[in-house]
Amino acid sequence: MAASASRLRPSSTTRTASSCKPETARGTHVFTIHGYSLQAVDGAGSNKASFIRSAAFDVGGFDWCLRYYHNGNIESDDDYISVFLELMTKDAEVRTIFDIRMLDQYTDDSSCVLVSTTNNTRRVFGTTNFKSKCLVWGSKNFIRRSELEGSVYLRDDRLMIECDLTVIKTPLVKTEERAAMPGDIIHFQVPPTNLSRDLGKLLEDNVGADLSFEVGGEVFPAHSVVLAARSPVFMAELYGPMRAERGERIAIQDMQPVVFKALLHFMYTDSFSPAINDDLSRDERQELAKHLLVAADRYAVEGLKTICEKALCMSLSVDNVATIVALADQHNCGRLKEACVKFIASSNRLDDVVETEGYGRLKTSCPSILLDVIEMATKSRKIN
Repeated sequence: MAASASRLRPSSTTRTASSCKPETARGTHVFTIHGYSLQAVDGAGSNKASFIRSAAFDVGGFDWCLRYYHNGNIESDDDYISVFLELMTKDAEVRTIFDIRMLDQYTDDSSCVLVSTTNNTRRVFGTTNFKSKCLVWGSKNFIRRSELEGSVYLRDDRLMIECDLTVIKTPLVKTEERAAMPGDIIHFQVPPTNLSRDLGKLLEDNVGADLSFEVGGEVFPAHSVVLAARSPVFMAELYGPMRAERGERIAIQDMQPVVFKALLHFMYTDSFSPAINDDLSRDERQELAKHLLVAADRYAVEGLKTICEKALCMSLSVDNVATIVALADQHNCGRLKEACVKFIASSNRLDDVVETEGYGRLKTSCPSILLDVIEMATKSRKIN
């Protein structure tokens, strides 16, 4: 019986564990195209089969380059530039995440970009015999030339294209002492803050509103404590010495209702109202940005003022730059003014800007700006 029990006793079990974690390598490359206007001359860029390669750059132990098609590649629509990322290393297969974008050369702000490929595009590049067609990925319709030539992305006949590339390498596998089980660690998920959403609902539902504003015949209820916390001007008006004289309804002069509504929405939520943006055309949104900049400066809402400056920087054109630079000068928007002056002073735009009505008004209203333009243009010609 003892021998039989010994045979039935279970043997010990050996438990082992391992884990894997993907390794990545990341790099960026900026390809500058000088002499943009000359790319259309017979030669490079004269047809859809022609392209220019950037210098090779290394990311993750592989060689890469950018391809620039001035007239688009054979699959692009008319009037489009095409840009692709190419794997140059032979007999390789590489998993990647990448973005290709055009840099704003007037604000020196790397966040001011026009992303023309889908954010975090995931592609497998291959240069083996079986995957030779996967050696390039990118955007056949990167940007319209007509749109580019009137934008802040073309400066002094030059454009800059940036590629942000992450190479996903073979996962690193290592031995673990034991497997981490779901019950070993208690995870607490902290919910995202809903403050801006809750304040926005408070504004929308008018709950607890203790004053109102009359703007252009429309009435907007609000909460004095919120406005005072967000604006030193409202703080002085609502809780300063003149508080007893203001009454519960305040008339706002020289402002459109849609502008004041957008101002209130931003002060409660730190965002623009989707309902306002969706109903406006591109030109109407640009006009709203101008009026909002004035309102933000009037009530010292610096965050909104900065956003409006950036939006106007991104929309500069030959037709509107003279008007925008006068606005920037009037409301102490240094970065916006500098971007406008650089835009006007560029060698390939100055003559066109001078012919606009806005430039004629600028000579009368803000002659000092013209001195800045002349100085910037002189410096630019010396550098070039």
